[in-house]
Amino acid sequence: MGYNVAVVGATGAVGREMLRTLAERNFPADKVYALASQKSAGREVSYGDDEVIKVEALDSFDFSNAHIALFSAGGDTSKAYADKAGKAGCIVIDNSSAFRMEDDVPLIVPEVNPDAVEGCLIANGGRNIIANPNCSTAQLVVALKPLHDAYGVKRVITSTYQATSGAGQAGMDELFNQTKGIFVNDQNPPETFTKQIAFNVIPHIDVFMDDGFTKEEWKMRAETKKIMDDSIEVVAHAVRVPVFVGHSESVFVETAKPFDEGEARDLLREADGVSVIDHRANEGYVTPVESAGEDAVFISRLRRDPSIENGMVFWCVSDNLRKGAALNSVQIAELVVARKLAG
Repeated sequence: MGYNVAVVGATGAVGREMLRTLAERNFPADKVYALASQKSAGREVSYGDDEVIKVEALDSFDFSNAHIALFSAGGDTSKAYADKAGKAGCIVIDNSSAFRMEDDVPLIVPEVNPDAVEGCLIANGGRNIIANPNCSTAQLVVALKPLHDAYGVKRVITSTYQATSGAGQAGMDELFNQTKGIFVNDQNPPETFTKQIAFNVIPHIDVFMDDGFTKEEWKMRAETKKIMDDSIEVVAHAVRVPVFVGHSESVFVETAKPFDEGEARDLLREADGVSVIDHRANEGYVTPVESAGEDAVFISRLRRDPSIENGMVFWCVSDNLRKGAALNSVQIAELVVARKLAG
């Protein structure tokens, strides 16, 4: 059976990546709809190497014509249209934060908690909506899953170094324009970010909460607990860095059981979605530049943490537009198809 797939937010950076990923992975689509705002209707976007799709207006689209819809147009758009699509019989895979912590919406990373996808169906108490996690959470839980299964993860401390593409095309444009402006003495004041991003780092992503953490940092804690295990304690510090694509994380893990470093490295090598590149030498690790355009979550610099019993440290890098957004959404769609939940 072929499926009709709608991509909402098709003209944005993640929407375009969703279309590219669907084509690259030969998703069984009979028909692909590219949806965006009324002002984008009539534009054309690429689907694969040879096909061009004309963008249609989201506000007039009939979701009963689609089996699956991938949403990446922001939380407000998702709140306005996702339930409408779900009630029309379409399975919605939403990339925004709008539904992630709703009890009747599963939050899915296919390598980590695939069985939870069954809970999306209206017949099973769901809303025909599946949430895609925050980009930093997605790569973190893929790395933690094999370690938790083997040793029991008790606590995670992470600092993130997040690319400007996490703020959309406007974020990447601001980095480019500010960097160029510095060399030609042309001031480009911050608009997307709170401070200059070129040649700088900003320890602030999303809004501040009452306890001093930002919402981005809260998301990593709350989402990791929902996806993996509520008993895992997580504390995060999120930083925006002058990188176009690729989120990086330094991760400090405390496990319940003792672990062997070599065994832990082997478990990660064998895990779905993980690539271990860890040589204790120059260039023996992965940086965001190498991760761009790749599907894997890359692990490097794994070593024992001598400051705590059963402590481990590693470096984790992934393309935030792919595993952090588009790829994970398409993998969820593949899971929906494999389990015959749509149609």
